[in-house]
Amino acid sequence: MPAKTGAPNSKSVEKLFKVIKDNNIKIVDLRFCDMLGQWQHFSLTRTEFTPDAFVDGLGFDGSSIRGFQRIHESDMLLLPDPEAFFIEPFTSIPTISIICDIEDPLTRKPYSRDSRFIALKAEEYLRSLGIADECYVGPEAEFFILDSVRFDQSHHYGFYYLDSDEGFWNSGKDGNGNGSANLGHKPRFKEGYFPTSPIDSLQDIRSEMALTMEQIGVRVEVHHHEVATAGQTEIDMRRDSLLKMADNVMKYKYVVKNVAKNRGKTVTFMPKPIFNDNGSGMHVHMSLWKGGKPLFYGSKYAHLSDMALHFIGGILRHAPALCAITNPTTNSYKRMVPGFEAPVNLAYSQRNRSAAVRIPMYSTNPKSKRIEFRCPDPSCNPYLAFSALLMAGIDGIKNKIDPGKPLDVDIYDLSPKELKKVPTAPGSLDEALAHLERDHAFLLKGDVFTEDVIETWIEYKKEKEVKPMQLRPHPYEFSLYYDV
Repeated sequence: MPAKTGAPNSKSVEKLFKVIKDNNIKIVDLRFCDMLGQWQHFSLTRTEFTPDAFVDGLGFDGSSIRGFQRIHESDMLLLPDPEAFFIEPFTSIPTISIICDIEDPLTRKPYSRDSRFIALKAEEYLRSLGIADECYVGPEAEFFILDSVRFDQSHHYGFYYLDSDEGFWNSGKDGNGNGSANLGHKPRFKEGYFPTSPIDSLQDIRSEMALTMEQIGVRVEVHHHEVATAGQTEIDMRRDSLLKMADNVMKYKYVVKNVAKNRGKTVTFMPKPIFNDNGSGMHVHMSLWKGGKPLFYGSKYAHLSDMALHFIGGILRHAPALCAITNPTTNSYKRMVPGFEAPVNLAYSQRNRSAAVRIPMYSTNPKSKRIEFRCPDPSCNPYLAFSALLMAGIDGIKNKIDPGKPLDVDIYDLSPKELKKVPTAPGSLDEALAHLERDHAFLLKGDVFTEDVIETWIEYKKEKEVKPMQLRPHPYEFSLYYDV
């Protein structure tokens, strides 16, 4: 498998330093992604940042990063990508942020657990097979804009408290705490989709988020209020190639959190922060192209090609294992329940949003033909999630996996006997991780994912998330059992 090695394109480096000069940049901020999908960073003064950084790299302690190195092998190198940068919109001192790749300082090889490197390898593997030369990805990440959040956990107590002036539970509240009256107009549970102001009170903050994203190079198609109460929001980015889109998801999260903070609000990408209302998903649209031509358009079901149907077959066959990566938190499975638009049933259909894979039918243009996998949520690491989905789709194409018959009925209206015939997504993170343990050979093809990545992911999730949740009493257990 080709790897990203050697000196970067000199013209790209020259262009970057011209941008630094033209914008009077004082600070260079270096970003990289940990295994769980969170940006980490450190900064240099402009005088200390030289072209040598693109060849020699800059050192950091890998043992302090989640899912990375052990203490006795902690030294790692960051290699800035001269084509992945943006001018910081949130700092008072002129700053440029550069996304980096990671190398081992001894071997000078790319680091196997660098999720951005995994995404690069997935793209290169696709091209090496001759199937396609581009995988386009368009995620629809949802999130909540809240006014306050409090949470704590100790030996003898545990609680969380979320609040939103827009929350329907505040309909009876006497004002909002700052001396103003309660003016009503709050979206009811499951009725937040598309009403205008004053029910939708977040138009300006969403617009600021969208425009800030465009300011740093992320193209935005649309933004709107989502179904849930309490400020659930969706901002849709224009599709892009797999690696670039994963970079853009990181920018997306960074921008919306900081715009909210600057306005005295807070954003969460937790899949299910509010009981009894819709959770936040991240439906992922995907299509393959070759020589500038779309490969998913054809004469089969829903105007799909055989390749597209086989791609769907791969996604559905490996979906239980994929969920360990695309739905990677214990909270993810609070969303994956019937009745809240979450696709727990592993089937495909045109238009039907209750199917795990949907084929959007808005347009007859071959360039618009794509598949939409509706299970993922925005808590995932986008580099790993998009790469895993592509690898499952490739496995479906290579092995001509039949996705079965489409299900063009409301799955939730099926009888229990009929429903038993439809496979379902895992009901917990622990179950999804067990599926990943058994079914990950498709991820190892082309050395895209490696065994150490899969083992580290499963071990971390079990030890740091699944087991700690199992050990702690839940607040609702006191309502159920205190008087036993």
